[in-house]
Amino acid sequence: MNGDEASALGEAKVPLLEDRNLRDDHEHRDLPRRVWIESKKLWHIVGPSIFSRLVSYSMLVITQAFAGHLGDHELAAISIANHVIVGFDFGLMLGMASALETLCGQAFGAKKYYMLGVYMQRSWIVLTMCCVLLLPLYLFASPFLKLLGQPAELAEFSGEVSIWMIPLHFSFAFQFPLQMFLQSQLKTRIIAWVSFLSLIVHAFISWFFVYKLQWGVIGTAATVNFSWWILVFGLMGYTVFGGCPLTWTGFSTEAFSGLWEYLKLSVASGVMLCLENWYYVILILMTANLKDAEIAVDALSICMTINEWELMIPLGFFAGAGVRVANELGAGNGKGAKFATIVSVVTSIIIGIFFWMLIMVFHNELGYIFSSSPAVLDAVNKLSLLLAFTILLNSVQPVLSGVAVGSGWQSYVACINLGCYYLVGVPLGFLMGWYFDLGVMAIWAGMIFGGTALQTLILLIVSLRCDWEKEAEKARLHLSKWDNPKSQLN
Repeated sequence: MNGDEASALGEAKVPLLEDRNLRDDHEHRDLPRRVWIESKKLWHIVGPSIFSRLVSYSMLVITQAFAGHLGDHELAAISIANHVIVGFDFGLMLGMASALETLCGQAFGAKKYYMLGVYMQRSWIVLTMCCVLLLPLYLFASPFLKLLGQPAELAEFSGEVSIWMIPLHFSFAFQFPLQMFLQSQLKTRIIAWVSFLSLIVHAFISWFFVYKLQWGVIGTAATVNFSWWILVFGLMGYTVFGGCPLTWTGFSTEAFSGLWEYLKLSVASGVMLCLENWYYVILILMTANLKDAEIAVDALSICMTINEWELMIPLGFFAGAGVRVANELGAGNGKGAKFATIVSVVTSIIIGIFFWMLIMVFHNELGYIFSSSPAVLDAVNKLSLLLAFTILLNSVQPVLSGVAVGSGWQSYVACINLGCYYLVGVPLGFLMGWYFDLGVMAIWAGMIFGGTALQTLILLIVSLRCDWEKEAEKARLHLSKWDNPKSQLN
């Protein structure tokens, strides 16, 4: 290369560097505006999602409250039926339905609107088949509960209540896909309104069935069925009768094609979320087997209830991050997906820090909400530090899981969850709590810092090292695999 060529090359590089510096400077100065725009998009999903989850949780609280006024035996029966039988079913079905967050979110971002309706119908088919396969869980709930060590009389009563909840079981197959379908296209207000209507109806019919018709605990189970099917028909009515003109074009025979591929993604999503949900059940079961465990279980249950209430907020961000990342990847915008991830995580962490500080300041008063026993209050006070750090970790972990769902990493994250929770967290909690006889705090600390913290760290590293442009290309290829000729015309 001669001197003139080198000089020309150097002159060519200077404008390129100047353009890049100007672009970076412009993006830096424009950052507050970009954060504001992304935050508005995020909260458009997160706000109604948090509200609808709080409403669903409140339905359970109302049901248990009415059962509790009938008697301790009735309260125990409805609690076991809800937390053990329905809880297992709920986590699996919700996880399987979350496959739609990947497919519908990416299809909506790619403007392949017709496919959203087809994906939802495939989900209905797969989840209904799973409901049929899981039906023995309800029909034979009594022997199943006896196998778990429940007293025979209570197991029989809980089994009778569980049979009355079979309609609730089948409502999951339709309500969850409808929610994911609407959420993916940012139609979140209708979910919030229908959820609110269901809550009002649920409170009224619970009073009517229990106190006016004198149906007892069976009446409380029947009200849950009724309220959840209101959710189904409300969301279905909105979808079918003009609420989604682009994404719902009627029932299609194409829904019966590609079921095997959808089933695989759906099962991976179900396993991913179930491994997280069952983790805290194992924590309570391990605590219940300690010596003189009654106080420890009472205190832990109080802490878990507070944690579950606050968890509705990170779960809202789980939905928001999943939809935003899926939309951006479907549109081929890798940078947009990365920016949506950063804004989601940072916003959720700020909220998590607020609640962490709240618990640290009021740790002495937390237990008074649920108990007046000095022993229980003292135990809750001791556990409050772990509760605070659990809430702080939960402000990050669900959001990163939502990013994973939006990106289609379910199988990969399921393996991470299995390793972190059950190969590290549970053995560590068992070792610290039982082998070293350090009690419930050691069990919880081992499971939180050995499982949840490790999983959060791994997901954070994966997200930071992710090539988002490559993920956008993968999303395009993934959508083309699921695509069909008819969708090209819509």
